[in-house]
Amino acid sequence: MLLYMLAAVTSAGGLSMRIAYLTNQYPAPSHTFIRREILALEKRGHSLFRYAIRPFPGVLGDADDIVEREKTSYLLRQGIGGSLAACISVLLHHPAGIGRAIKLAFRLGTAPGARLSRHVAYLAEAMILSKWCGEQDIDHLHVHFGTNPAAVAALAHAISGVPFSFTVHGPEEFDRPLTIGLGLKARAASFVIGVSSFGRSQLMRWTRTEDWHKLHVVRCGLDERYHREPTEQLPDTRRLVCVARLGEQKGHLLLLQAAARVKREGVSFKLILAGNGPLRAEIEREVKRLSLVDVVDLIGTVDQDRVQEEIAASRAMVLASFAEGLPVVLMESMALARPVISTYVAGIPELVQPENGWLVPAGDVEALAAAMKAALTSDTTRLSTMGQLARQHVLARHDISQSAAQIEELIIRAGESRSADVSTAASLSLQANG
Repeated sequence: MLLYMLAAVTSAGGLSMRIAYLTNQYPAPSHTFIRREILALEKRGHSLFRYAIRPFPGVLGDADDIVEREKTSYLLRQGIGGSLAACISVLLHHPAGIGRAIKLAFRLGTAPGARLSRHVAYLAEAMILSKWCGEQDIDHLHVHFGTNPAAVAALAHAISGVPFSFTVHGPEEFDRPLTIGLGLKARAASFVIGVSSFGRSQLMRWTRTEDWHKLHVVRCGLDERYHREPTEQLPDTRRLVCVARLGEQKGHLLLLQAAARVKREGVSFKLILAGNGPLRAEIEREVKRLSLVDVVDLIGTVDQDRVQEEIAASRAMVLASFAEGLPVVLMESMALARPVISTYVAGIPELVQPENGWLVPAGDVEALAAAMKAALTSDTTRLSTMGQLARQHVLARHDISQSAAQIEELIIRAGESRSADVSTAASLSLQANG
């Protein structure tokens, strides 16, 4: 009942829950949705602690991310002395918990395709995390991504009992669910979040039916500025934008093939590619091979303000993904009253409807080119109507204040359930001893 009482007091303006967030890298340019979630929970009166395994290795160009970095503690920045001291302290205070964690690490590390040595390292990280959670009196630990940070959190839970939950985005978790022990992690967690109904359905594939009650949908949300800022008029220029990491799952190479088709059909336009990643050199070569140098601009990683500017200057957002979770950039584009072009994968059809955008089969270059041509040549009245419908749809379903309230409620309910279990166990023990 402790968490329930704390939250009740919070709503009256008093005490708050102490919630820690853990992810692999934080902050990062592609993780604005995590930052929004943290800030929204703080706005609800809770104390938030930022933990990450390691810092983002690149340059942070967003001022808000730079502020967040100063607030974040990194497990792998403790040094040998600090890490060893933390491990010794946890060994002395939680010997039984260490035994439980070793068993769990062995189970996770011997799964098909997993590496035991890697999970030994996760165990050491979990010992540091357990110490931090104890020192800062953390009520609940929430993790983004069901990969290695969820393993570290599950091991920390085994050590110290700190309750944890995690959000699964996909597609990485669903590409190798057995290797990462997705079902084992869900079994240990208080609850698990999918960012779409599709995501929850995939979680149901890899968890026991008796754990399905733990699975919930909490959509990533947009913050207040998307509600209050006026939308800009559609530009007359024929321009599309794609904001995405330059990786294999985002379909950039197929997008370039579609752009080449549109160009051959006599349509003059610009395609802006914002983002960086491992495929940049190959994309640059393909731009030259397809004679798209006059069409495509690669502008690299940009901050959130620049993202909004690029979207506002375009007729539509295009994302040719082969695999996804539910792209936040599509939400941002729709909130700025721009229709989107994307693919029938994962949770995207839950967001993009025929009246607010174009959906095409993933991998179909002809269908993608046709949708791009339609967006480029449609009259602005039609596109403006689609954009306004897109804005109404996304703001009704993807509000960060609503998402934070859902997470808060899930944490409270999990705390109540644990308290009830403890009370029942104590009662049974008294009866047995009596």
